[in-house]
Amino acid sequence: MKIENIPAYEQILEQEIPDIHAKGSLWKHKKSGARVMVLETEDENKVFNIAFRTPPANSTGVAHILEHSVLCGSKEFPLKDPFVELVKGSLNTFLNAMTYPDKTMYPVASCNDADFKNLMHVYLDAVFFPNIYQKEEIFRQEGWHYELENAEAPLKLNGVVYNEMKGAFSSPEEVLDREVFNSLFPDTPYGVESGGDPNVIPELSYSEFLEFHKRYYHPVNSYIYLYGNMDMEERLNWMDEHYLSKYDETVIDSAIPKQKAFDTVKELTMEYPVSENEPEEENSYLSYNIVAGNSLDVEQNTAFDILDYTLLSAPGAPLKQALLDAGMGKDIMGSYEDGIYQPFFSIVAKNADPKKKDEFVALIRSTLEEIVKKGIDKKAILAGINYMEFRFREADYASYPKGLMYGLDVFDSWLYDDHHPFDYLCKLKVFENLKEKAQTRYFEDLIKEYLLDNTHASIVVVNPKRGLAAQRDKALEEKLEAYKSSLSKEEVEKIVAESAHLKEYQDAPETPEALATIPMLKRSDISKETIKIYNTPKKSGDTLLLHHNIDTNGICYLDLLFDLKKVPQELIPYTSILKSVLGYVDTENYKYGELFNEINANSGGILFGIQGFGDYKDNQDIRNMAGIKAKMLYDKIPFVFEMIKEILITSVFDDEKRLYEIIARMKSRLQMGLAQAGHSTAVKRALSYFSANAYYQEQIAGVEFYKVIDGLESNFEAKKGELISNLKTLMKLIFREENLTVSCTADEEGCNLVEKELPSFKKCLFDEPAEDTVCTPIYEVKNEGFKTSGQVQYVATAGNFREQGFEYTGCLKILKVMLSYEYLWMNVRVKGGAYGCMSEFKTSGDSYLVSYRDPNLKKTLEVFEHTADYIRNFDADEREMTKYVIGTISDLDVPMTPATKGSVSLNAWFSNVTEEELKKERMEILNATVEDIRALAELVDCVVKQQRICVVGSEEKIEQEKDLFKTVEHLL
Repeated sequence: MKIENIPAYEQILEQEIPDIHAKGSLWKHKKSGARVMVLETEDENKVFNIAFRTPPANSTGVAHILEHSVLCGSKEFPLKDPFVELVKGSLNTFLNAMTYPDKTMYPVASCNDADFKNLMHVYLDAVFFPNIYQKEEIFRQEGWHYELENAEAPLKLNGVVYNEMKGAFSSPEEVLDREVFNSLFPDTPYGVESGGDPNVIPELSYSEFLEFHKRYYHPVNSYIYLYGNMDMEERLNWMDEHYLSKYDETVIDSAIPKQKAFDTVKELTMEYPVSENEPEEENSYLSYNIVAGNSLDVEQNTAFDILDYTLLSAPGAPLKQALLDAGMGKDIMGSYEDGIYQPFFSIVAKNADPKKKDEFVALIRSTLEEIVKKGIDKKAILAGINYMEFRFREADYASYPKGLMYGLDVFDSWLYDDHHPFDYLCKLKVFENLKEKAQTRYFEDLIKEYLLDNTHASIVVVNPKRGLAAQRDKALEEKLEAYKSSLSKEEVEKIVAESAHLKEYQDAPETPEALATIPMLKRSDISKETIKIYNTPKKSGDTLLLHHNIDTNGICYLDLLFDLKKVPQELIPYTSILKSVLGYVDTENYKYGELFNEINANSGGILFGIQGFGDYKDNQDIRNMAGIKAKMLYDKIPFVFEMIKEILITSVFDDEKRLYEIIARMKSRLQMGLAQAGHSTAVKRALSYFSANAYYQEQIAGVEFYKVIDGLESNFEAKKGELISNLKTLMKLIFREENLTVSCTADEEGCNLVEKELPSFKKCLFDEPAEDTVCTPIYEVKNEGFKTSGQVQYVATAGNFREQGFEYTGCLKILKVMLSYEYLWMNVRVKGGAYGCMSEFKTSGDSYLVSYRDPNLKKTLEVFEHTADYIRNFDADEREMTKYVIGTISDLDVPMTPATKGSVSLNAWFSNVTEEELKKERMEILNATVEDIRALAELVDCVVKQQRICVVGSEEKIEQEKDLFKTVEHLL
């Protein structure tokens, strides 16, 4: 539909964008100066985003706090938290807000026209007319405030963003990333922390906070984005009438300045806290970071992404391998950091010796000089190009709307040059150009110009220090004590009164009038249709071939699943090691780096993994499988099977040096993952006290698995023989014809091509005699407290309601929404100051409540304990109840890609889920009443009273509350 009748706008640009099947246009609102991008497509998953360029001047986190705060009520929607009301009661497919180093975004998405308009309305009102000017409480709640229960109590600091950033600053990787970023751009907004430094956040005043909004939240400084199949004229005219026409164009200087290149490389040494149990030796981070070009050169930026793959990210990449071979660190990481005006290339050695800093930099330079001299591996470059082109064409962003991802990509050019809004959506020609340039010295010249002959660089070393967290906590405590002592009696009483007032503000219920302002759909607007399961079972000999007959646009998604029923208990952890080894060691015909590049040059990749399928109703009935995932165009199906056979039949497990590199990397990544995703660690551990599936996950990916990997890495020489023997044994026990199930997501043509390859594939599998085994979980309610060097907690309690005779109902999905965005949100996040809170009630009965980046511990457990009381006393009118129903359906009705449809269908098959059961669950949700929710109180009470808890948190907090635990130990 041609956009014509929009007199309030002038068209700046119009362009067909065939790469993403869209027509793009750029408009300027005549009165306010607002920029508006329109992408017209057939996609029903509509996306709206309004962003502002928000360069921070300091590290108070003002942009971040404002991002939280504007969503806490506005002129037309005067609730305390309309964002939460939308989460609870809209059919959104995406709803969030994000703060970046130079911009703040407010994107929403929905497939429902009325819902999409509602979301746009609430978000536009929030950014232009927020209640922050009338309600200082919003700033204090979301940003920071002094907390004092009474005149004798210790003075504390609290606030959602304050605690979020305390959690972020607890991670050594985030400390390093921040220091690298700041070190390269000291004279620009990139030289400060846009998210906020916890030490600096309390310096932000309410007036400065308001001034930031006045300065930057004007249409002339905005970037508005509309994507999808909708009446664009109507939306543009509505925006003009309701918001943009209320403003006159002005001049706002928010341009991101370019950092002047350094004359010499900068050096910086920092410290990060480790727990008393972690080593200080060989636990440093060495990084070399080089600014490379600017974001407006799409071809060059894409080339640097490919160089990242070729030099650092791919297994056996030459720069990474040189650093590993020289013992510069046990894990080498690299990245090309874009999404900012001046992207940079970063090379990091983890678990390193700081004394090797000069050697580290010298080796990087000498290796790059050698690559420039001898020439880069053309096959690796082409593999990197194909890998990125495949992903771009596929446009599979899992649960994220592709229109959202396109809307983020455009900012890499649009934010820095109004004349180049669509550059990052037109990449197919870029890939073709780079394929041609790969045959020249283009990539070698890039390395020479930007990575060698360039002094705009920094060397950042981050060293561990025991006791640093306690030292910082004590310093803060003393600072707060000193500040309190300096106050008069009246000033102390004022803080006590302000603390009490904030709690009163938070406790006050929303008025019916305020709630009624949030536009909402009716239950009758919601489809009764549930998701479709695409499972057509076929037989290929004795092998089950599960066909998910879906149009995939010529891509085949293949899963080869091997039952682990012959693997004995003691070898279960080694299955997780095996999946990290296959494809990453030499084979008969390929070095492992060549193997990886050969696969990526001809397909979308081959991945090995472990997957557990739990029965729909029984948490003790699980089926664990070793999986080989691959995606490819139909004509590459024979190639993929040949490569899988190459890996399974001829992988070399005797290369001790390579095995150690893999084990050391696994240990490094587990250390990062277990601590950074502390909520997942705590939940998985608590569930493992009683759930077979969680117990198994602990053995292959949790704390228990880390202990195995740590033991292997620390005593590799003594244990390498056993490791090699176990891996070889597992190959014979797992990759057998009788263990195999094949899953194929494609149309009939694709499935037939897969079926054609199966007979020859099965002939290569192992057939030595082997017996089935029975692995019996050993359950123990350990109630553990895991100490880390972080400053926040992740508090989990778990249980199973089927154990106590309760049945699953779809109403539990409504309860999850209610708890996560009402009871837990109010008590754990809003009042408690935690960054997040979650809950889950699975069909198997496994259930949990958990907090994220939480300043509290015991207080949060007490909130969990009173959950059932909230449910017993729950009351809601029909409008409120309908809101919860809609929010629940929103979680179920996320648009799915072909790959996701296949994956969901596969899970349904092994979990014994039918469409009838999904329909029954959906109708239980659609017909839910207040009485149905109240009836869940005893179920939740039984879960919480099972007293299965696990906490990952700070050393100080866990020691203070150690009586809550049966066991206290260090996480790492």
